[in-house]
Amino acid sequence: MSDSLAGKAMSSDGDEGREDAWPHMHLSSAEDLIGGEGSGRIGLSSDISGGFEGLGEGKGGRIRFAADELAIVMSHFNVGTIRAIQEFPRGSRKAPKALIRTDGGLYLLKRRAHGKDDPFKVAFCHALQLHLTDKQFPLPHLIGTREDNNSMLQSYGKVYELFEYIKGTGYDGSLEATSEGGKVLGLYHRLTRDFETEFEPAKGAYHDSAMVKSTFGIIPNTMSKVEVDQSEAREKLVLDLNGALREAYLSAESKAKELGIDEWPRQVVHSDWHPGNLLYRNKRVVAVIDYDAARLQQRVMDVANGGLQFSILGGSDNPDAWPEYLDESRLKRFMRGYESVPNCVLSKAEVAAIPWLMIEALIAESTIPVAATGKFANMDGVAFLQMVQRKVNWLRTNAERLVGLLSE
Repeated sequence: MSDSLAGKAMSSDGDEGREDAWPHMHLSSAEDLIGGEGSGRIGLSSDISGGFEGLGEGKGGRIRFAADELAIVMSHFNVGTIRAIQEFPRGSRKAPKALIRTDGGLYLLKRRAHGKDDPFKVAFCHALQLHLTDKQFPLPHLIGTREDNNSMLQSYGKVYELFEYIKGTGYDGSLEATSEGGKVLGLYHRLTRDFETEFEPAKGAYHDSAMVKSTFGIIPNTMSKVEVDQSEAREKLVLDLNGALREAYLSAESKAKELGIDEWPRQVVHSDWHPGNLLYRNKRVVAVIDYDAARLQQRVMDVANGGLQFSILGGSDNPDAWPEYLDESRLKRFMRGYESVPNCVLSKAEVAAIPWLMIEALIAESTIPVAATGKFANMDGVAFLQMVQRKVNWLRTNAERLVGLLSE
């Protein structure tokens, strides 16, 4: 779940992907991934003078690097003498990250989470990032390995990535920053419209998702295992709530299909466009991060989810207090920003599909983690899904009006 929906920095860890092992294979054609010549950076010293700061037992199940692991991995990169290493506890708890300070600059080291570390899928993401780098799109640049300038390091059955670290601030909720978020998404779509690579992209989506539909058969059983209240009334509440969300999801899916979404052209999209993946400076986006979810979808899938994430209103850890409505000014400004990019004006049918896709996205992001754990982050699963139901009902009631608002 994105930071904007949860109202704070968190990761649901509900979308970590498959858990089966991947075949260990080295992508020897490094030039296909990151280019010809070496990075040209100065050599790494074995004297790690800054020590390993902030490393130890993780909190909340967050996985951390081991000190010897960091030393071995960083020896494969020409980034200068390491001065300090500090844990970077952001994003998925299953993908450890560390901030590396060297005399050559700041870098972010990431170990891919299990299920997200298939070399061919990583290679697709890297090919996309290198394409965007060539087009001067704002993103952290990948750092190649010392020996073959490969964009990923495979070591001891793990996959590692090293990025330049870009300083920025978070989304401030202003209309200007919201418009910028939509505009940069439009730029992304413009630059990826004709992008092709030898590596096959993923194709799954929150629309018409078999995984999402399967959660409705899992949630009641999960809640029966974690709930303290085992009364018949509580059981009926869970069943009714689960059934209502299932009906809303299937209805929204049907509405989008009636508008023709399944026949619309597909291109490489970001698939995780939310404020937490954008870094700002003076209300301008200086970097877009996290390309792990990039895949082939209709562009409106990104627009609908982005519009939802930039306009949804959250609050405290008590979802009962969250409002049911969206911030319509931010939603409209996000759309205006997107359509300000050449060749990014949406068709009438695409705009008409947005409220229904928002419903699908909202339900998809919520039900998967609740089905797995009975909770959403640290919030009670039933209370969270009740909040989602209120928002879904508001979207259904106001769908036609929102389409009119976005068409102005």
